[in-house]
Amino acid sequence: MLEDKIADRLAEKLSDRMAENTPAVPGSKSRKYVPQINSKLRHHILKVPEAARKASGILVNGRRIKSLVFTTDIAIIRNCNADAVLAVYPFTPQPTISSSVLRYSSLPVFCGVGGGTTQGIRTLQLAWDAETEGAMGVVVNAPIGNEDIKRISGYIDIPLVVTVVNEKTDIAARLEAGASILNVSAAARTPEVVRAIRRDFPDVPIIATGGGEEESIMRTVEAGANAISYTPPTTKELFSSMMEDYRAR
Repeated sequence: MLEDKIADRLAEKLSDRMAENTPAVPGSKSRKYVPQINSKLRHHILKVPEAARKASGILVNGRRIKSLVFTTDIAIIRNCNADAVLAVYPFTPQPTISSSVLRYSSLPVFCGVGGGTTQGIRTLQLAWDAETEGAMGVVVNAPIGNEDIKRISGYIDIPLVVTVVNEKTDIAARLEAGASILNVSAAARTPEVVRAIRRDFPDVPIIATGGGEEESIMRTVEAGANAISYTPPTTKELFSSMMEDYRAR
């Protein structure tokens, strides 16, 4: 009866956990073997830290997003294993920038459309332009007002990602206005802010910054983030590492 069902379920969970810790072997049924196909030339693919894979992910129109690379650099976007792009930059949003990223990206793109100095009808138009260009979602910055969020969410048919920078944000009001996903960007305090949101809103989708290290990303995932935004090394840093390798040959 009930006791037997509980015992069977516990045994099943234990078996699954043991399988997760078992190395993948071709032909083995204990764990799915994942074949890898690599390029003959592109040996310097930028990889998101493995801890990001521990996140649950967010399903957007059937596609699971666990990691987003925070960049507008097309060279990095096309040589990165992230699931999507967070194309937000510290300037007034311009359709030509968003259009270029969307046109040449090999990954789904969430486009920044303002929310700081850029608000009102201009942000609404930028969001519409991003959708028509093929964006998976649009991102607005923390200062944006709830009325603007309501207008944008009622006008577009893609997710509206609203940035949160601290616990002072009225999350309930943001969600009521139409926020689809929260983007927590609170620097070193990101895990604490995520945890505070998750206590009151257990089901809200959360993207959060995780830093560049496995440990910091894992803390953010454990706090409740569904997806991680990863800031990659700069092109200069990547070049420096590559040149050091060339000089050592």
